[in-house]
Amino acid sequence: MSDLRTSTQDAFRSLRQQRDELRLQIHLARAEARDEWEQMERKWQDAELKLAAMGRGTRESAADVGAALGLLAGEIANAYRRIRDAARD
Repeated sequence: MSDLRTSTQDAFRSLRQQRDELRLQIHLARAEARDEWEQMERKWQDAELKLAAMGRGTRESAADVGAALGLLAGEIANAYRRIRDAARD
């Protein structure tokens, strides 16, 4: 009976450690996702400004602004995908 108790306690000790490690990893993942979200929000604001400027007709060519917006949109979409995947984990 003592061996069973010891092995059970060892198993739960190991599970407790795994649980603590996972809790920390989840916390860090959330912090990383939040940081990435904030970075993308700044980029989103920049994209909104560029889009508005494009509509007003700026000194920059529409092609240049359009290309920059395309790259920015792709970067934001990829970041949103990473954030969504981190939130699921």
